[in-house]
Amino acid sequence: MPAPEEPATREPRAGHQASLPAVLREWGRIGCIGFGGPPAHIALLRKLCVDNKQWLDAREFEDAIAACNLLPGPASTQLAIFCAWRVRGRPGALVGGAAFIVPGLIVILALSVLFLAGTPPLWVRGAGAGAGAAVAAVAVQAGWSLVPPSWKRAAGSRRLRWTGYLLAGGAAAATVGPWLVLILLGCGIIELAIRQHQSAAGPHALIALPLLAARVLRDAGPARALGAVTGTAALLPVAWTALKVGALSFGGGFVIIPLMQADAVGHHWMTNAQFLNGVALGQITPGPVVQTVATVGYAAAGIGGGLLASVVAFSPSFAFVLVGARHFGALRGNHRAQAFLDGAGPAAIGAILGSAIPLARALSQPWQYAVLGAAAVLLLGLRRGVVLTLLCAAAVGTVIALAGGPLPH
Repeated sequence: MPAPEEPATREPRAGHQASLPAVLREWGRIGCIGFGGPPAHIALLRKLCVDNKQWLDAREFEDAIAACNLLPGPASTQLAIFCAWRVRGRPGALVGGAAFIVPGLIVILALSVLFLAGTPPLWVRGAGAGAGAAVAAVAVQAGWSLVPPSWKRAAGSRRLRWTGYLLAGGAAAATVGPWLVLILLGCGIIELAIRQHQSAAGPHALIALPLLAARVLRDAGPARALGAVTGTAALLPVAWTALKVGALSFGGGFVIIPLMQADAVGHHWMTNAQFLNGVALGQITPGPVVQTVATVGYAAAGIGGGLLASVVAFSPSFAFVLVGARHFGALRGNHRAQAFLDGAGPAAIGAILGSAIPLARALSQPWQYAVLGAAAVLLLGLRRGVVLTLLCAAAVGTVIALAGGPLPH
């Protein structure tokens, strides 16, 4: 008789399943070759932990994915940290998470220096303008891919509310990007309140999310202190932008765009064209898409700002796993958490789709709209990959720049 499957929330086995050097090597490899965003990261982690090494069984892995999707922040990063925790405990989580994040961070900071230089080479400006022109199409593709499974989960009478949450998130991303967090939280709370009323389970669960928001604001204290000590005025708003990305974003990497764009452009850290470049860099580099926040931090306060933004953005993911990994199974089965996500999730999908509007508005040259249309055909019609599409768009921009075509200012 086969042994019964163990729940995904068990403690790591005594003696551990892998050494720290093995965790560093394997998670670092995924961090170096993990192009393509969360689907690629999940596939690589599954191949390593389930298929090749058999450190986790398939059910444990699926439960971990489900639990990470209930949390705010970058789900694939949280999954990588969780898997490292399962095979080597808390030291493994710290080492594996860092190994997964750092390679992409180094690459994106190096590219940020190149693309955001005061006078970058002509071909770099052209490549950035071309890749940036395709970003709106990438946002639409990312959001659209999430619609069918989310719609399927919202069966029956909930589909009307699902539509309302989707429209609210899209409208907020297109118009009031900095306040999108409140819309996401509001949609989650509304759905939670409706479920609580229907089940007559009492209102006490509604207290959790306002308390979470208050705690997040309180936790901005270390960043405020850092800004005071260093005297760098940009560090506090950079930390706040990164905290929104890491602790208050639901629905995947692209929902961070409206959370960042208004801050990056409104604080005059970046122009719209530079922000488009930053989003494109986050897509073509390995590792988490959330690395885009490091580009925003670099634009605001140099390398130190980029490192601060990355640390602040990823710290909640480490905290969620290190503190709560043993309770992931209970989280997945928590009806209140699921109810909140059933409201915030569709709003986040709408926000991803809605983010395409300000991204498209940021284009300034007619040829960029042609590149945007071609990118939409490649992604939505021909179903080509994001990295390939952005590289093709960058190549077109480079050719146009070298031929003397107009470039965004």
